[in-house]
Amino acid sequence: MTYENLDRKLVNALLGDGRASLRSLAEDLDVSVTTVSNHLSDLEEDGIIQGYTPKIDYDALGYDVTAILQLKVEGSSLVDVTETLAAHHQMVSVYETTGDHDIIAIGKFHDTDDMNNTIKELLTDPEIKESNTSVVLNPVKEHEQFDLEVK
Repeated sequence: MTYENLDRKLVNALLGDGRASLRSLAEDLDVSVTTVSNHLSDLEEDGIIQGYTPKIDYDALGYDVTAILQLKVEGSSLVDVTETLAAHHQMVSVYETTGDHDIIAIGKFHDTDDMNNTIKELLTDPEIKESNTSVVLNPVKEHEQFDLEVK
């Protein structure tokens, strides 16, 4: 048995079912449970697998509004502003970017009042020089990961 591409196949299997048992993974990949366990341990130690989390339907939990915030900040305060955004519990993604804006953040909110209040609170930061907010009308694809190529 060759283990070429086993790690990629293992990651892909977990992307399909993050709760799969070691036994079912071993059967699907035609290797021993010990082999799967050892490879998973290595992937975790190497930081490739960073945890096992559920996929959440935010709409079902009452977070009906998704907003994309585009911010321009003073260059020296980029780290401080991104840390503030990242620490905010309703921000699901925060990116330092190139282009017209320095930061793009994506947040989930209960309603437009919740979004408005949160954004107003964030914009009290004097280091934020400009902001542009877009409300998502329809998420076509969201929170998806992709299978790794197996050669």
